[in-house]
Amino acid sequence: MAPPNKPHRYELYIYALDTKLNLKPGFRYNDLHFTMQGHILDKAYLVGTYDSK
Repeated sequence: MAPPNKPHRYELYIYALDTKLNLKPGFRYNDLHFTMQGHILDKAYLVGTYDSK
């Protein structure tokens, strides 16, 4: 949720992988990052700003 009366920046990282990742529930970011290595076909970075005004 955006802070009231202030613009808020959102960053989204998108990865295309060559396999399905088998991660356990509650995995941490480091687990995801390590498991993805060697399987990344392409990636994109999107940035957007939301303002409730």
